[in-house]
Formats: sequence, structure tokens, C-alpha cells
Amino acid sequence: MSETRPPLPPFTRESAIRKVRAAEDGWNTCDPERVALAYTVDSYWRNRAEFAQGREAIVALLTRKWSKELDYRLIKELWAWDGNRIAVRFAYEWRDDSNNWYRSYGNENWEFDDNGLMRRRFACINDLPIKESDRKFHWDRSGPRPADHPGLSDLEL
Repeated sequence: MSETRPPLPPFTRESAIRKVRAAEDGWNTCDPERVALAYTVDSYWRNRAEFAQGREAIVALLTRKWSKELDYRLIKELWAWDGNRIAVRFAYEWRDDSNNWYRSYGNENWEFDDNGLMRRRFACINDLPIKESDRKFHWDRSGPRPADHPGLSDLEL
């Protein structure tokens, strides 16, 4: 039985927004095994200057990422969509093990297979050091971003 991950392409504005929010919720778990299930078994990634192919490589990349990026909180926003492709912009806040805070900004381009699994992901990301008092992403780490928490446009990010 083949895996499916609704909503499925071709995307409408509404289904693309649902896909983006599902990705955000998944990534906010910081669970590499769970996140990797949203990607095809041979998914191809470029994340910053790192390249990964396949779920095992994705799990390894995310495990390294979240061992460094502590107290991670992410917000994604739909930028554009067409057929089986979605473009997003995002920002996330995190701290390192020396308690230095950062806000990372980026863009991602996604391509999905017919079953709604992401087969290609290209991410460009830049890190901005911030003061802890400048953080804007405040919600309990035990769950996804609450529905009433402002998004990127609301926060003017």
C-alpha cells in the first residue's frame, strides 16, 4: 500500500495553506523520524549548503539540526503555489548551548509526488543574532503554534 499525505496535488490556495501549516506543525515537534515521513523515501534536499537524499539522510540532518538549535519555534507562510509545487517563506527562533538567540529567515521550494509526499526540497536560510528580549515566537514547546499566535505577516517579519 502506498503512503499518502493529504492534501494532494494539484493544490488550491486553501489546500496549499493546509499543507504549509501541516509542515510547520510537524517541524515544530523537532522529531526527525516523524518529520521524515512527510517526504518520499528517495526525497532530495538542499538545506543551506548541505545536500541529503532519502529519509535516513533527512533524519540524520534533522537530528544534527535540532541538537544544535535549542528551543526551536518555527512559523511558515505560503508564498506561491502551482500544481504540485509550493513556495514558502519562514522564520524560526532558537538558541545555542551558550544561550545566544537567533532568528533564522528563509525560503523553501517544494515539489510533491501524486501521493502528497514531498520529493524535492530546496531551502535557503540566513541566521540573525537577536537578544532574548527581541524574541517574537512565544508558545509552549509541547505543541504546535496556537491558532491565535500571529503569523509572519502579522509580526511584520
